[in-house]
Amino acid sequence: MSKTDSAPFSYEGLDRVIHEKARLGLLTSLMAYPKGLAFADLKQLCGLTDGNLSRHLAVLQEAGLVEVTKGYEGNRPHTTCRLTRTGRRRFLDYLAVLERLVRDAARAAGREAPPLGRLGILPT
Repeated sequence: MSKTDSAPFSYEGLDRVIHEKARLGLLTSLMAYPKGLAFADLKQLCGLTDGNLSRHLAVLQEAGLVEVTKGYEGNRPHTTCRLTRTGRRRFLDYLAVLERLVRDAARAAGREAPPLGRLGILPT
């Protein structure tokens, strides 16, 4: 018997690296822009300071979820961030666990849960 069978509400796939609020916002932003986003755009989209954004990107980069490219546009420094293939896969796996959690919570509350993939992220 696997741990999931004996503990169906353990939600092992809720990755702690992803689950933090700011990093969840960063990954969601990067999913919406597969070619990547400039540091300043990510900062604005997620409402983070330069320091907070840098720290969260470092954590995501260390985990292999995000690629950060530094260069120049003209004479100005330019940093671009994008999801890695691994980051995209892990984020989609994470979303599947969240959808399972929502279904379980709705069932426990006696309500019908939305169908899997209702948001168009996962196949129905």
